[in-house]
This record gives sequence, C-alpha cells and structure tokens, in this order.
Amino acid sequence: MINEYSKIGVLKGIGEKTEQIFGKVGIATVGDLIRYYPHRYEVYEDPVPIGEVQEGHTVTVTGAIYGRVSVGGSPRMQITTLYVKDLTGTLKVIWFRMPFLRSTLARGGVITLRGRVIRKRDGLVMEHPEMFYPSAKYEEKRHTLWPVYPLTSGLTNNMVTKAVKQALEVCDVGTGILSDRFVEAYRFVSYKDALCGIHFPETKDEYIRARERLVFEEFLLFILSLRMTKVKKERVKNHYCFREQPEIEEFLLRLPFELTNGQKEVWREIRQDMTGVHVMSRLVQGDVGSGKTIVALLAMLYAGLNGFQAAMMAPTEVLARQHYENITHMLLEYGISLRTELLTGSMTAKEKREAYARIAAGEADFIIGTHALIQEKVEYKNLALVVTDEQHRFGVRQREMLAAKGLYPHILVMSATPIPRTLAIILYGDLDISVIKELPKNRLPIKNCVVDTSYRTTAYHFMKKQIAQGRQCYVICPMVEENETTEAENVIDYTEQLQAEMGDSISVQYLHGRMKQNEKDRIMEAFGKNEIQVLVSTTVIEVGIDVPNATVMMIENAERFGLAQLHQLRGRVGRGSHQSYCIFISASKSKETKERLEILNKSNDGFFIASEDLRLRGPGDLFGIRQSGTLDFGLADVFQDSGLLQRANEAAEELLLEDPHLQKEEHRMLKKAVEHTVAAVALETTL
Repeated sequence: MINEYSKIGVLKGIGEKTEQIFGKVGIATVGDLIRYYPHRYEVYEDPVPIGEVQEGHTVTVTGAIYGRVSVGGSPRMQITTLYVKDLTGTLKVIWFRMPFLRSTLARGGVITLRGRVIRKRDGLVMEHPEMFYPSAKYEEKRHTLWPVYPLTSGLTNNMVTKAVKQALEVCDVGTGILSDRFVEAYRFVSYKDALCGIHFPETKDEYIRARERLVFEEFLLFILSLRMTKVKKERVKNHYCFREQPEIEEFLLRLPFELTNGQKEVWREIRQDMTGVHVMSRLVQGDVGSGKTIVALLAMLYAGLNGFQAAMMAPTEVLARQHYENITHMLLEYGISLRTELLTGSMTAKEKREAYARIAAGEADFIIGTHALIQEKVEYKNLALVVTDEQHRFGVRQREMLAAKGLYPHILVMSATPIPRTLAIILYGDLDISVIKELPKNRLPIKNCVVDTSYRTTAYHFMKKQIAQGRQCYVICPMVEENETTEAENVIDYTEQLQAEMGDSISVQYLHGRMKQNEKDRIMEAFGKNEIQVLVSTTVIEVGIDVPNATVMMIENAERFGLAQLHQLRGRVGRGSHQSYCIFISASKSKETKERLEILNKSNDGFFIASEDLRLRGPGDLFGIRQSGTLDFGLADVFQDSGLLQRANEAAEELLLEDPHLQKEEHRMLKKAVEHTVAAVALETTL
C-alpha cells in the first residue's frame, strides 16, 4: 500500500531522473509531494472582447490570427510576435524564447490566449500568454482553478500537477494529525478533503475551508514543538555580577544626539534584567530606524566594562562588518578601552584560528559576526551577553547554540519586523518584550508617493538631481531576470536600461539573491562608499547595511509586495540627515491595490502598517502570490492568519493541560509529528 512515507518513485511516470528533479525542491516522499502546496492559482474565466482589455490585468481573449507571425530580438532573447483580432480591436501578443511558434501559428485561424496585458511604447501588449489552439481547447479549463507550484530547472507545473493528482488518488493519506474531537469541535473538513481542496479547489469556498484546516495544523504543530523543545524554560538564575559603570553615562552625554524616551525605557529594562535575579531573555522590537542598535551597544558596554564578553550575531556578513566597523569606531572616538573581534565565514582559515585564540584568551571583549559565532571551534572565555540582530532571520536552535557557548548568558534579541504584541507573545514566548516606537529626533520623515508607470521618466529625472547633490538611490524589482510567465520589471535587464538612461557618469549596478555572498558583499560595500550611485536590487537588501547617504527608494511593481515588506524596504532610506523619498510604482489600476498602497503613502509607522495589512488581507490573497510570513510555514502566515494562530495557541494550552505528554491514543499521530519536527529543528540552522 502506498502511504506518505513511500518514495515518490513508486508513482507511475516518475523514474530515477525525475525523482532527482523533484529532490531539488525537497520532495523525496509521497508525503512531501502532497504537502508541496501551490503558491497561487490560475482562474480560467470567460474571454473578454479585445477592445475591453485593461493594462495590468490577466485576461483571456479569443480572435483570429491577423497578418504574419514574426521572430525578432537578440539571440539571447528571441521574441515571437503575433497580432490577434476580433470585432472590437487588435492586440499585439509576444512570447519569449519560443521561435518554433512561428511555424505552429502560420496556418492562421481562431486562437484563444490567456495572459497579462501591459503597456509598452507601441500600446497594449499581452506578454507570453498561455495558448489554446484551436480555441475549442479552452473549454476544458473554462471556469476552473488550476494550481501553480514553485518550480526549479527541469521541473514543470504539469509534472507536479500530474504527480499530485496521482498521489491523492492512490495514497492512503490517513486522517492527519488532528483527533476526531478537534475536527468536530472546529468543524474542519477531513484531511483528505483538505488536501484535495488545497491542490485542486473547485470553488473559492472549498479552497478557504481546506486552507483553514491545514494552516491550523501548521500552527498547532509549531506551538507544540516550541513547548517540546523547552523554549519556555524555567527562569535561569543570574550568575553574573554587574555594577554600575560611570563610563556609560559619560558615553551617553557625549553622544551627538539624545536617546528617545522609548530607547531610555528599554535601556532601563535591560539594565534591570542584567542586574536581576534571573538571566535576561528580552526581545526588542523597533521600527526601521528607531535606534535599536545603540540600545544593544549599551547592553554590550555594560557587559564589557564589567569584565565580560558580549557577542552580536547578524544575518549577513556585510551587516556584521558594518556593526563591527561602527562599534570599533565609537569605542575609539569615545576613548573606551574595549577590544572588538570580527568573525565571519569568508575569513581565511588562518584569520579564523587567530580570532579563535584571541576570543578564547579573553583578548576580545566584543565578538561580532555571522553564523560563524556558533561554530564548534569557537570557545569564549566568559561570554555573558548574546545579541541577535534581526531575530526572524535566525531559528530558535541557533539562538540556543550561541547561548550555549557561555554559562547561561543574558540574551537580547532585536527585530525590525513589526509583529503585533499578541503574536509576538506566541512566537517568542520565552522572551520578555520591549517596543521602541519613536524615531530619533534628528530623523526627517520619509516623503512618499504612489504613482503609475507613466511617472517613471519623471522619477529618473528626480534621481539624477539627487545624485547631482551627492546622494544615492535604490531601485527594487521583484525578479532576477526575464521570465516567461510574468512581465514584472527584472533586475538584470532593468539595470542595462537604467544605465543607458542615467548616462556613463553615473554608476548603476544590480544585486540579487542568486549571486555569491562575496559578490553581494562587494557590491554593498561599493554602494556604501558611494562608488555606485544607483543600486538595482531584489528584496535581498531588505536586511542591508546602513547607507545614510541613500535618499531615494523606488519600488517597481509595488503591488506585488506585502505592505510590511514594502515598509521594510522603505526603511533602507531616511537613515541620515538628508530628506529622503520613497516612490511606489504600480502597474495595477485596481481599487484594492490603490487602497493598500495609500496606507504606505500616508504613514511611516510600521506597527500601524502591519495592523492595516492584516485588516486588508483578511483570509489571504487567495489567487495571487501568497504573502510570506515571518516564519517559513508551508501555508500559514502569522499576519493574515493571526486569528487561527491564536486559536491554535489556545488549543495547544488546553491540550497540554489535559494530556501534557500527548500519551493518549487519539493524540498518537500528533505526538509523532511533533517529535519529527523537534528532531528536524535540532538539525536546521534556520526556522
């Protein structure tokens, strides 16, 4: 009998080579396959008259092939062009890298096309549509929803769809991890119906009900796994003796700015924690630019001046290096005799050995780095404080591994992700929570504007003016390179076009996540030194170095990002004394998109934006790209599914009160899943 633990090779049509391709996306078993959820759905609606198609919309049209089919463009990017005509008008249609279509379509006739319509110089164009030729083939898909899966090289959507359909037909998927009592109490659909409804929903309601059950399961499993890994530990006794240090007060008086009331309150809480009966475990949430780093530095000074070591772990090498350079500079400037050490993965073996020796000998007071800080070879002499920057980039396990390097050191976690307090209590239940809401007094509010694509040329002129004044600019695109399935502005081609627009005197470079780490670091460092004036990037710069000289953030296809992510991106500017600007460019004319982006236009408050994002998104972007949450769940999103998260948290509390060790037979599958998750988390480097 085929079950979820069977290798996917047992399915018909999946040989050794195909099995390896599925392995690239983490699918090894039938269970992995049925839990490989679609990230969006195609909705096949009635064709519309060509004269009524609108820019920014995905539509279906039916018409006669008009004139000759041509192939042009460059060898790297061949473009096939077709014109299709009905009684209401004519539409230009193009495909990328599909020159063979010329012979297929040469015979003419009626064709049905489904794709996104954009505006180019010569008018409206449908880019790389799905083709139904002859058009009668469209009837098979009309009024249906079809899943679209995340793919990799060699893996097609059709391959995944066929495999999932077969798996759901032949596999005994069981009843899921929820007991019958849970299913009845919450009126969930059966596990089999949930899987069928998430992969192949026939209606929106079926999709919503399927997703509700599966999201609840993900949250319940996550919360129970946290409990099982003993994240909510007994408070550990504070073994460290901290005395007040006059040098810190002198340091604060000499700073060129005064701490905000929020920073002062958090510093008071940290000092109280570090001198208290128990070891500190505190999360400091602060909006982008709220000054969390200076508060973390005060905590590190408190440890260092008392004769202990403090470690700060950043998510990227370039950010770790910036923290190291800034802290080293401040210690020298203010005459504080503490020594800093940088430790990153890209250092040579000799450099690492020498750093390890200094750290072990206590010759380094502040150790700043990346994941390299938790490597087995690193031994600390007297580590008393651990600071993790951008907590959502690290897993619970990583935080514990760094903490294990000392004798129960104090833990300070910083995050710029504005999670509502109730959600933060669930996600970071082992941490006390502080919030810094105000921005430093010297920070000018960012000026925002939401515009359509016709504003792009004006934006370029504005960027040139800012660059002429010595400033720098970011441009964010949603993709890395031209893709056959979407028209979104892409980083590589966009950079070429923008360089031509800006002229040779302005350096325009690109940055994206597929680049090697040392190349990314090189680009970011060059941008930090103003050797690059315009950086065209994907969201990889969301957690980036501080570039106070950058004053313009232009985000292409802004409608494709969640509000919280757009706010994080906007936070890359407005970090210096110069007035900064954020330009949101959207190709969408929908009322909903305008309402969402208008929130960013009117507010720079990350916590308000997060709550509005939650209110507007409701049950989720059902048939668009799923918004990603703070943690890497398969379906769940801590913002849009906050109601289900809280219900799952309440269910977990009740369950553990009744059956603390999940010993009852009805909880057998749930216990097995929790134990499997706990074991997996122990091996992972990130959540």
